[in-house]
Amino acid sequence: MTQINASIHAIYRYPVKGLSPESLDETRLETGQTLPADRAYAIENGPSGFDPAAPAYFPKQRFLMLMKNERLARLDTHYDDASRVLTIHADSQEAVRGNLATADGRKTIEDFFAIFCADELRGPPKLLQSAGHSFSDVAAKVVSIINLASVAAVETAVGAAVHPLRFRANLYVAGWPAWHEFDLVGRELAIGPSARLRITKRIVRCAATNVDPDTGIRDLAIPPTLMQTFGHMDCGVYGQVVTAGPVAIGDELVED
Repeated sequence: MTQINASIHAIYRYPVKGLSPESLDETRLETGQTLPADRAYAIENGPSGFDPAAPAYFPKQRFLMLMKNERLARLDTHYDDASRVLTIHADSQEAVRGNLATADGRKTIEDFFAIFCADELRGPPKLLQSAGHSFSDVAAKVVSIINLASVAAVETAVGAAVHPLRFRANLYVAGWPAWHEFDLVGRELAIGPSARLRITKRIVRCAATNVDPDTGIRDLAIPPTLMQTFGHMDCGVYGQVVTAGPVAIGDELVED
């Protein structure tokens, strides 16, 4: 089998579901887990039934999310792991900050979204979190991977620039041919000195990819273009961590 030279081009996490990504130079993958702090919080849009004492998967429609609430992309957010403070900037100015470890801090953030998303809310917004739980779009704890060559193929099909962050992945890979990631489903990848992922499934894209991650404007029609051009609405794959280890930008991906 011919080995394709590919490497990690970028790493991102999304501490609060629907809010802005945070770039990482390196991180550590743990067996059976998501990227650390990825989708660790979500903002409930009306009563969801989520129980922090018995966390379970809920569909993304229960929360504020880009597929329906594209204005979220206009916010620049940062979460500090040590202090657990979430800072939100709007229009290049700090709009609010709150300590998510305290009731007062969470209320400060909730009050901001009560105003910012007032006409899109089904009830009072509420910050949700449960230790070890990830508010992922899928029930399994996975790492999402995007092939930058596939993004380039989407650009050609759409006829416009497509920011890779429209796909909100954890690992962005350079060096694979377009759509090569689909051939890896059911196989394993070695990354860095010890980490290994088993590629489990293709990612079906939703209308969130139509939203420009910089402006919050819904300006493209990516899922229908994928279907019309390629016969599917997929871009990227999910991988489950089967062996823990550190990963960093520039690490090679070796296929089994």
